[in-house]
Amino acid sequence: MSPIDSNSEHYVAPVETTSVRVDVVRIDDKPSNLWLDAWRDLRRRPVFWVSTGFVLLVIVAAFAPTLFTSVSPTDGCTLTHSNGGPEAGHIMGFTRQGCDVYARVVWGTRTSLIVGVLATVIGTVIGVVMGAFAGFYGGWLDSLLSRVGDIFFTIPYIIAAVVVMSVLPDRNVFVLAFAIGGFAWAGTARIMRAEILRVKQEDYVMGAEAVGLSRFQILIVHVLPNSMAPVIVVATLSLAGAIVAESVLAFLGVGLSGVMSWGLDISQAQTSIRTAPMALFWPSLALTLTVLAFITLGELLRDAVDPKARAQR
Repeated sequence: MSPIDSNSEHYVAPVETTSVRVDVVRIDDKPSNLWLDAWRDLRRRPVFWVSTGFVLLVIVAAFAPTLFTSVSPTDGCTLTHSNGGPEAGHIMGFTRQGCDVYARVVWGTRTSLIVGVLATVIGTVIGVVMGAFAGFYGGWLDSLLSRVGDIFFTIPYIIAAVVVMSVLPDRNVFVLAFAIGGFAWAGTARIMRAEILRVKQEDYVMGAEAVGLSRFQILIVHVLPNSMAPVIVVATLSLAGAIVAESVLAFLGVGLSGVMSWGLDISQAQTSIRTAPMALFWPSLALTLTVLAFITLGELLRDAVDPKARAQR
């Protein structure tokens, strides 16, 4: 074989005849992460906007009820209007005590929402702490915390709240929230533990260990923030359950005393259901729509943060 002549001409195929394609890197793509993908999915769904709008309406009614009614829910109650029907300025009629039903429905939103939010926060915090330590450290701590969670998981939190509220003489918002949230954290702990077990196997956790971070620092800085997505979804669903629990306790007569509540109004109106059914209907409708809005929002969030669920649609 003769040596290759460095001065010989080389054949170069024309550009238009080559079949080689070069992928162009798109530098204008929008950044993406779990929550951005979830938002892009949610904003295209009309049900999300409907449920979010109603939830915002409930929040505004809870903290600024005077924007919706100028009628006092307690003052001005006269027996001459007992179980009266709708009239000018009182579109939903009157209760058995002659109080305006619409005003009581609006003002009762505050009690149900505040108790629901506090109970959800308490249950979520306890569940996150228990599930995080059990899943991350494992061993005997995992066994101990898991068995404690199993005990609380077998106790219906509404029945436990009934017992607590019946025994304690002081019934206030915080006691009721602790009575509900203090027994409703086991489900959140299980979900948190499973997510921690998944996240702690990621490569960035191994990298954090390699640079010398302590295990507690790795848990707080890296593992816990990346495990909160399913917990947020569960907290939204738990909020609806806590609102129902508050209404059930008020209906049974072991809820808050001396405050307006949808459950209390439902309990008082049941005796007049045949003669004045609308006094029972309106607080029941408010409770149903509020719980339905939170449940729908939680279901939509669960589907949005799950890539497999998004891919199936």
